[in-house]
Amino acid sequence: MPHDILRIRLAQLDDARVIGALSRRVVRRWVVPDQPRKIGRALLLRLGARALRQKIIEGQRFHLAYLGNVLVGVAAMRDDSHLIHFYVGTRYQGRGIARRLWQRAMRDAIRRAGTRRFTLNATRCAVPVYLRLGFRADGAERPSPLGVLTTPMSLRVPMRRAKRA
Repeated sequence: MPHDILRIRLAQLDDARVIGALSRRVVRRWVVPDQPRKIGRALLLRLGARALRQKIIEGQRFHLAYLGNVLVGVAAMRDDSHLIHFYVGTRYQGRGIARRLWQRAMRDAIRRAGTRRFTLNATRCAVPVYLRLGFRADGAERPSPLGVLTTPMSLRVPMRRAKRA
């Protein structure tokens, strides 16, 4: 069935509203409960269409995962090395969408910039997901520069060896 095929594409400015809707739903469900109230509200405000549109204009690359016409996942990268948004809709979790979305975003950054080290700040509920994707914690949970309680994590991608003739 065509609606069961996962399609991943880069976001355009017109996608900001749907990106924000999915991101805010996931953040309300999974992230906000572990944050101080004021920080949770500020985080949700930063996921509005206007703010997301500005991030796209600034060059942050948003990869969007669709099943049929439904946006089910978002991965956004800053500077081809720092994962800033990574969400899969609650009802679509556990289907391998996060892994495929991450692999696409990672390959894109490697192709574009030769990136070999990726970083992110994981919220408490997301740490297990990132560990399964190969990331390692680089320290204890602490407030990010924006005040969100996160664990700094990183992933090193080994260089591929050239094939012998």
